[in-house]
Amino acid sequence: MSRGGNILGLCVNAAVFILLEVAALVMLSHSGPVQNLWISKGIHSVQAFLWGGAENIRNYFSLKKQNDMLAEENFRLNRLLLEYRQAAGKDIPADSLSEVSGGFRYIHASAVKVSNNKQHNYLILDKGSEDGIEVLSGVITSRGVVGIVDAVGRHYSYARSFKNSGMVVSARIGTEGPAGEMMWDGVSSDGAVLCEIPQHIPIHPGDTVYTSGFSSVFPPDIPLGVTGEATVVNGSTYNIRVRLFTDFSAIRYVTIVDNMEDSEIKELEDIYED
Repeated sequence: MSRGGNILGLCVNAAVFILLEVAALVMLSHSGPVQNLWISKGIHSVQAFLWGGAENIRNYFSLKKQNDMLAEENFRLNRLLLEYRQAAGKDIPADSLSEVSGGFRYIHASAVKVSNNKQHNYLILDKGSEDGIEVLSGVITSRGVVGIVDAVGRHYSYARSFKNSGMVVSARIGTEGPAGEMMWDGVSSDGAVLCEIPQHIPIHPGDTVYTSGFSSVFPPDIPLGVTGEATVVNGSTYNIRVRLFTDFSAIRYVTIVDNMEDSEIKELEDIYED
């Protein structure tokens, strides 16, 4: 017998089997109240299973929309928190809060691609020149620095990740402590090294490290991580291990920060450096 004949025979046998099963269930349902109750429970269980599965599928496909809404709300709340911090206790009229604060403009974005397993990692963000993104804008989350925008298209941007050899962030211990240069340790997913901290400064493991504000790329006082072991370098300064708050493997939503006063700062630097 041909292969087509075998398939046709299997289909016929399956159809006959199903018809016999349905006939048996019908006969059983009319044979007594106990059997009828048992069959009804079985049907209800199947219906509940199917309906529950359909509801789970609907909930699954609505998760992205819900996450986007939560991310937008988180972005607004973090921006307001940063503005209140920068105000240092001053009264701020509610209508004065905007996407521009402290000389920085804040733009919410999503990461559509994240590289994490290289020495030169990067992110692709879903905002571009038409959204006002510019090269050398900072990329942050509420849990730290993520990277710097290196290239901009119309609708997307390419950002160099902090997990990139050669990238340096100006950071300080505490909000008023000593500042130094912080860079990725090149090995661990959440490890960095804070360099050039004077040896006479008392260092305590567990101190929070923040952006210093000395950079024109990132606003001050963004929490970056906590201090760990300190190593003396050249007999005069510390290199301090830092455990980062940012989980680079879970990055989805970010904030792009653009220094609105950067051109004026560079102009002054060019004048006096010459």
